[in-house]
Amino acid sequence: MISTTKLAHFGLFVVLLALSTLSTAHEIRPAIIDLTLNENGTYSIDIQTSVETYLAGIGPDVTDTNDAPQAAEYDRYRAMSEQELMPVFKAFAPDLISGIQFQADGLDINLAEPNLTLTSEPDLELAREAVITFTGTLPTGSSSLGWQWDEQFGESALRVSTATGEEIYTEYLQPGVPTGPFDITGAVKQSGFSIFANYIVIGFEHILPKGLDHILFVVGLFLLSSKLKPLIWQVSSFTLAHTVTLALGMLGIVTIPAAIVEPLIALSIVYVCVENLWSRNLSKWRPAVIFGFGLLHGLGFASVLTEIGLSPNHFITGLIGFNIGVELGQLTVIALCFLAVGVWFRNKAWYRSYITNPASIAIALMAGWWVFERTVYGV
Repeated sequence: MISTTKLAHFGLFVVLLALSTLSTAHEIRPAIIDLTLNENGTYSIDIQTSVETYLAGIGPDVTDTNDAPQAAEYDRYRAMSEQELMPVFKAFAPDLISGIQFQADGLDINLAEPNLTLTSEPDLELAREAVITFTGTLPTGSSSLGWQWDEQFGESALRVSTATGEEIYTEYLQPGVPTGPFDITGAVKQSGFSIFANYIVIGFEHILPKGLDHILFVVGLFLLSSKLKPLIWQVSSFTLAHTVTLALGMLGIVTIPAAIVEPLIALSIVYVCVENLWSRNLSKWRPAVIFGFGLLHGLGFASVLTEIGLSPNHFITGLIGFNIGVELGQLTVIALCFLAVGVWFRNKAWYRSYITNPASIAIALMAGWWVFERTVYGV
């Protein structure tokens, strides 16, 4: 029996160490695509992204540029000035255009050569944002549009509006997934249900597989309380808190820079796991402490939605959908923990020595590194 527990302990420890490489300051974020339609039939497409990932050929299977085989090439492009990078981008532009399918009434629109604008970010430790701009004219009488780009360019959030800011369509797209044809005449409105379902997916994926810090926080809660009742107390406290600050953050009532929030989120993981080492049961104050940490995590969730941009016409719908997706992700993490070790080992006398303590130490060490990394190098 001891050999079985040692094997479980070793396997969990190795998995956690492997996951620790997934969160750094070079995280690859989804592209934000703003399509603006003008009354005279012209359009502009502004793609906010980290263009160096495309130039280096880093695909959607990588979440951090440091983990990609092309990391050195990415760093070389990242170190270039806008003037130095422009010839490289122009050589890449035909590949970008060939990877985009932009249609009006089912017919392809030929895209002209795009322009590139870079932000003046001097810190090579951080991803540099760029805006790739396409402009052109729609065929006369166009009533519907469709958009798709190659899966190598990763995930994206498509936002379509008029020049006056009137929203027409919004969707979060997985790599290579097309939109269905969407109406641009105003005759057919995008349904609230489609937006609701879309934001559930965004929220879920922000936990699984992308939210390693949030995953490890929930795992830390599970490690102390593998029994259902105390775990529900903690998760309920956490859920209530991050729901509050998610809403306040999205409404702009509470805004705290990510440079402050992200190190504190990592510190919350350290605290939970260190407390697991000296506390055998759920303390009276732990739910209150978890509530405070939940407020921080809610601000982290809000920063994600701010980047993507909630649909102004469906703000509440998107907010609720995202929050439901987050909760489903957290419940899935808990269910996986129960299936991995809880169901089999939680009532064993050696559970704490061979599961709780080693896993808590491993997670605390990872999160401690994140505190340092996010404080010194930024997020």
